[in-house]
Amino acid sequence: MQRWRGTQAAPGGWGRAVATIGVFDGVHRGHQQIIGHTVKRAGELGVQSVVITFDPHPSEVVRPGSHPAVLTEPARKAELIEALGVDVLCVIPFTVEYSRLSPEAFVHDALVEHLHTALIVVGENFRFGHKAAGDVDLLRRLGRTFGFGVEGAPLVADEGTVFSSTYIRACVDAGDVVAASRALGRPHRLEGVVVRGDQRGRELGFPTANLLTPPNAAVPADGIYAAWLVRDRSPEPLPASVSIGTNPTFAGKERRVEAFVLDFQGDLYGERVSLDFVARLREQRTYSAIEPLVAQIREDVEQTRQVLGK
Repeated sequence: MQRWRGTQAAPGGWGRAVATIGVFDGVHRGHQQIIGHTVKRAGELGVQSVVITFDPHPSEVVRPGSHPAVLTEPARKAELIEALGVDVLCVIPFTVEYSRLSPEAFVHDALVEHLHTALIVVGENFRFGHKAAGDVDLLRRLGRTFGFGVEGAPLVADEGTVFSSTYIRACVDAGDVVAASRALGRPHRLEGVVVRGDQRGRELGFPTANLLTPPNAAVPADGIYAAWLVRDRSPEPLPASVSIGTNPTFAGKERRVEAFVLDFQGDLYGERVSLDFVARLREQRTYSAIEPLVAQIREDVEQTRQVLGK
């Protein structure tokens, strides 16, 4: 998959393309359907498939400080999109000036002038241009003017719930990682670098990997989770019991993500790792003494083994 920074990166002699447009945070089942249809139609027409997305998130530019929680970091999003068979991922730098483009100017700049788009595939609720003034009907009218087709893809739903990035963020925020996984089509993943903590887990007999997560990462609600820890340097996932919260038993104030990796004796410090959340086991609790806390951790580990089949 080629990766471009802006549509002006299209090479000279570039032919026509089938494109889709969106933030695609999460690359969830709805996104997968839209992107998959884009790839399919490009193959049928014998042209390149292009996914157009934006960086940073448009909300952060239009309403500074309102950046939604990020479901997939940029590199992970690119990997997921590439796995769907896309030919080109085009990331448009989203600026205040760009946000002011009218729907007509956006279409001409992003789709016509550089990409020579033959067909646009978008979701039924697609909006574009300054103040999201453009919709699918306007896009179809512009397509007749500029010579491209438009196909709207139906939204993906399950039992009446439409899968969207907003819905998945709400699931993660509530700790419902099972519902999030159902909408994503895979476990929700949290990435980070392992840093040194206060070594309290080691003192209790359960050394943990402290995850330093990126700003705005979608961190699940406080609680204990069964998860798979994935190392960059190894394809084999490791079972882990994960604690998210402030360590209330020790009057902690800093919210942390700590993973106890089952049956692991190595050193993870400095490594970039990911946590794929499978299930929430319980909420965070405060204990009056160390002994009941250790007993509960043992129970959490055993439950993690059962959930993960380890």
